[in-house]
Amino acid sequence: MNEPIPVARTVDQGTAKLMPDVDRARAWLLTVDGAPQSYVDLDDPTHLEFEYAQRLAHVVDCAAAEGAPLDVLHLGGGALTLPRYVAATRPGSRQDVVEADLGLLELVAEHLGLPDGSGIEVHGADARAWTEAAPAGSADLLIADVFGGSRVPAHLTSVEYARAAERVLRPGGIYAANLADGAPFTFLRAQIATFAAVFEELALIAEPSVLRGRRFGNAVLLASHAELDTAALARRTAADAFPARVEHGAALREFTGGVHPVRDADAQPSPEPPDGAFSIG
Repeated sequence: MNEPIPVARTVDQGTAKLMPDVDRARAWLLTVDGAPQSYVDLDDPTHLEFEYAQRLAHVVDCAAAEGAPLDVLHLGGGALTLPRYVAATRPGSRQDVVEADLGLLELVAEHLGLPDGSGIEVHGADARAWTEAAPAGSADLLIADVFGGSRVPAHLTSVEYARAAERVLRPGGIYAANLADGAPFTFLRAQIATFAAVFEELALIAEPSVLRGRRFGNAVLLASHAELDTAALARRTAADAFPARVEHGAALREFTGGVHPVRDADAQPSPEPPDGAFSIG
């Protein structure tokens, strides 16, 4: 059998590379301009390498009874890591994946195709435009993992966008977003305030070192009208190889510190990561 070889291609957002994992037969790392974007094991979609992907998977696991199918809208596609995880752990789920980078979609479809009957539909479109046009009350879970380069686009950070996401969710549905920031957390605090203007229940999952401002890193923001199962999430995230904390309630309000919600008129993308924060050699 031929050994898998790296693949490089120019896509809309830069240079994408697919690199095989030497330790796992059909596992691949996807990078864009040197920044790790996705990791997927085609033989075992439940194997998740990136910590933020593991935390999003915990959200999936806690969103409904074990194995129950979900209707999920994914904003941001990458190598379809989370959609594959949902398909494997919750058979019968219906999933829409929205990715604006058409070149990246083509690369992933060519080399990391989906199995028949996965229930995953992939769409080349802008995430916010798709959300605003999607049927109301059509999703149990909306997962946003959208980065233009290494930054969350500004039009996915506002109250107007949060209201569009709320419209798509069913009563009790959950919004989950992968974000990135570092001290003094100007962006992250504003995102919490923004979604608090639309949803009653919020939680934040991140490593203690990130929350203490010791390094730039990922944080998963959760929002819902229903009570979030923060106790179950805390147990799962604490047991990870890189344990995380789940902040909610008074502790999260204190972290936010009275920052005002963001409107379309003054929305900004997430901050540029410091050199070396996410890049690989």
